[in-house]
Amino acid sequence: IGNFRAITGGITLAMIFISSIALLIGGVGVMNIMLVSVTERTREIGIRKAIGAVRRDIVTQFLTEAMTLSAMGGAIGVGVGLLIAFVARKLTPLPTATPLWSIVLGLVVSISIGLFFGIYPAYKAAKLDPIEALRYE
Repeated sequence: IGNFRAITGGITLAMIFISSIALLIGGVGVMNIMLVSVTERTREIGIRKAIGAVRRDIVTQFLTEAMTLSAMGGAIGVGVGLLIAFVARKLTPLPTATPLWSIVLGLVVSISIGLFFGIYPAYKAAKLDPIEALRYE
């Protein structure tokens, strides 16, 4: 039993390490997409600031966009995971169960990644000078 626990503990640590790297890479991807979005929408940001939007409005807009993007990715990931569990249950004698807490945790982590990695692009968008943003392009 001690050897079994040692092996499963090692496998658990390896899985945590691999998933952490995957989350980091996914977060950098979200940040890059949001930076491109800020660059492409510089004129829109300038117009919004010129008609009275404050920094908080711009930050909220881009953070909401980043969190929505990552939440949709998380929902697709949960769906694929549930589909794999269903196929495994039908094709093999192995019982599969997906507890609700793991689905909720997966979605919360996904949205948190969007929030964390969306902060820099959102603040970059909020700091744009409206006059320079309107001249952009």
